[in-house]
Amino acid sequence: MKTIQTLLIALVAFLHLYFMILEMFYWTKPKGLKAFGLTKEFAEQSKVLAANQGLYNGFLTAGLVWSLINKNFSYQIAVFFLSCVIIAGIYGAYSTTKSKLFYIQSVPAILAIIITLFTY
Repeated sequence: MKTIQTLLIALVAFLHLYFMILEMFYWTKPKGLKAFGLTKEFAEQSKVLAANQGLYNGFLTAGLVWSLINKNFSYQIAVFFLSCVIIAGIYGAYSTTKSKLFYIQSVPAILAIIITLFTY
C-alpha cells in the first residue's frame, strides 16, 4: 500500500512539474498553444499570468516531493499538498470550459489522498 501511495504522489508531483514547464516556458510555443488550446495572440497577452500560475504548480511539486522525502511529517505534508491540488483542479474545472481538467489534475490527487489516508 505504501508503494502505491508513493507512486501516486510521485505521479501528481510529476504532472505538476509538467504543468509548470508548459505554463512557464512553453505557453507561447506550439506545444503550449496545443496543450491549452490557445491562440498565439491570447498566449502572448496572458504569458505573465501563465508564468505565475506555473510557479504555483512548481510550489505544489516541491511540496509533494517534500512529503516523499520527509520522514517526520510526511503524512501531514502529503495531505495538505494533495488537498491543494484537488481544490485547484475542482476550481479550474468549474471556472473554465475544460472539464477534462478535473480528471487530469484532481482525480490522481484524489486517489493519492485516499491511499494516503488509508496508509496511516
